Amino acid sequence: MTDPAPEPGRLLTRGALAAGLWVVLVTSLGGLAAAVGVWTPWVGWLVAVLAAVGAWVAVRGLPGVRTGVGPAVALVALVVGFAVYAGVTHSEHVLPRRDAASNLQAAISLAATGERVVPVDTSVIGGPRALEDGEVTVASAAFYQVGSAQDPAVQPQFLMAPAVVYGYGVWAGGPPAAQVLPAVVMGLVLLALGLFAAHLAGPWWGVAAAGPTAVLFPVLNVARGTYSEQLALLTLVGGLLALTLAVGRDGPGVRRLALVAGVLVGGTGLARVDALREVLLLVPFLAVGAALGQRWVRPVSVGLVASSVVAWGLALLLSYRYLGDIHASLLPLAAIAVVVLAASLGGLALWRRGRRLPGGAVRRLPDVVGALTVVVGVGLWTRPWWMTVRQDPNDPGARYVAGMQRRQGLPVDGGRTYAEHTVDWLSWYVGWAALVVALVALAVLLRRALRALGEGRLAPWAPVLVVAAGSTVLTLLRPGITPDHPWADRRLLVALPFVVVLVTVAAAWASRRLVSSGRAWGTPLVAVVTVLALGVPAVLATWPFRGVGVERGSLEAADRVCAALAPDDVVLGIDGRASSEWPQTVRGMCGRPFFVASTPVRQDPQRLGVLVEQLARGASSSGHRLVLLAADGPEAIEELGLTPRSVADLRFPEEEHALDRPPRRTDLGGVRVSVAEVPLR
Repeated sequence: MTDPAPEPGRLLTRGALAAGLWVVLVTSLGGLAAAVGVWTPWVGWLVAVLAAVGAWVAVRGLPGVRTGVGPAVALVALVVGFAVYAGVTHSEHVLPRRDAASNLQAAISLAATGERVVPVDTSVIGGPRALEDGEVTVASAAFYQVGSAQDPAVQPQFLMAPAVVYGYGVWAGGPPAAQVLPAVVMGLVLLALGLFAAHLAGPWWGVAAAGPTAVLFPVLNVARGTYSEQLALLTLVGGLLALTLAVGRDGPGVRRLALVAGVLVGGTGLARVDALREVLLLVPFLAVGAALGQRWVRPVSVGLVASSVVAWGLALLLSYRYLGDIHASLLPLAAIAVVVLAASLGGLALWRRGRRLPGGAVRRLPDVVGALTVVVGVGLWTRPWWMTVRQDPNDPGARYVAGMQRRQGLPVDGGRTYAEHTVDWLSWYVGWAALVVALVALAVLLRRALRALGEGRLAPWAPVLVVAAGSTVLTLLRPGITPDHPWADRRLLVALPFVVVLVTVAAAWASRRLVSSGRAWGTPLVAVVTVLALGVPAVLATWPFRGVGVERGSLEAADRVCAALAPDDVVLGIDGRASSEWPQTVRGMCGRPFFVASTPVRQDPQRLGVLVEQLARGASSSGHRLVLLAADGPEAIEELGLTPRSVADLRFPEEEHALDRPPRRTDLGGVRVSVAEVPLR
């Protein structure tokens, strides 16, 4: 098809789309290989090369965003600078306390074993009796015990994309290399976002949008850790960019572009379960496009369904325990998806039968929707004045929140989710002025989109506008995460860039109006005001965390623990932190078997002593030696009459935990590990 875009725009657009396709392809193939235990380095690197070739072939010849050399160079420089800075200052999330470390350990396990679900050999402790009696488990934080007590296995908690993609870093250079990859992925997200903003507002406005987004603390914080959000954003933003380029175009290549869009949006489900939200928000527009006879609808639908089926198939096959844990929020979302699909198909059937809205309703609908948008925005902003959102106070997350409230001197109400303050969360990073401008811009754009639809036209940016707006509103209504900042701020990684793009579009419109009225100074003035309005709040929030990331020293602690273990050692965790943070760390990074004394056993020293003697005899009978590991302090070992040996005692900065305000500093945390060999008696 004819492509009027200059060469830089074509290359950058294709590069961004190809990167997203590569993630979808390697995760899909890697998941299938991991299911049967053949994800070896030879297979993995071959898949990586073939996926790169396939992704480039898929995007070859596709149209791109129109941008000249200057804006393209500036955007690339910004992206590279961000990736280098975030990579150099990366965090060391190693011990499974948060999702980033859980993803890293899943990647290490997959890279080392070639399997997603890894069997555990109970013969090293004399057989499965302790597991059958409930005295011992192989489960730990973010890693489930599956299978029977006679044939147990360990299943990681989350989805496949982080384990597969970050596993390439493990193969290439160990955990340190894997911890740099998230910065590269987030840099590609900024590239796709900048291209999208450039397509909507103009080349230099794309750079203006990418810049403030890069300094948002939630963006930088996630880029420093092995989270799943940047992988999901890469495929989602890439898919929405491809969809925007496909809508309104005609020609032989539009079907392939639309297919790429569908594959990328649906493939987001390989990284995050809640990607179903964006998929269901896109469904009504597929129905609208079909009603208008758009050629892009069928290939988008095919790609969306195909990649979604693969994503959900892998999730059900390899992460079924995780899906079971979140079923309370997953089932309503699935039910809504069914309702949206049925309503969309029903509306399309009625349209094809000649049913139409009354002319008066069509004329009034744009104004009504524009006004309702403002009402909804104001309603979300005012929620703290008339609503307090709560959850079940017996939920484990509620108990965690209650503990934080006590430590921070807040009223103790563990059931609070603080979800009524989600608009405040946005304001911490972009400021109230940006939120007001974004709300007005959203109302105006929705009004224009509906006016065009009333005339039988679908604005190219309309599907993306509704998907991003719907996702933002759903997130603000129910963030679905423990309100522990900066942990909770990961939920804002669709909403915050959306606000930045809306403000940028509004600024571009204001600039054009000033220039058209003869005020040539309008563009630089509006650009400076926009960057300052977005950048100042962003920089102020990020400035306290401008240095290196958190938990630096965790890798050294893991290395020291591994060095303290002999090849024939079997490890037993006997306190809280040892039982949650170290089992998968020792299995994956040290290559040693690790078992966990169950909570009732750990709370009863006499019962624990009996278990230790039993396991020590079992380990000895198979040619192994039992080693106890304590991470809350050496006291648990001393109570058993053994002499603890300190192997790691390090201090490092941790993320500050806050409930009612943004994080402002780092706290001092650390690792303290003691071990003791158990002699036979």
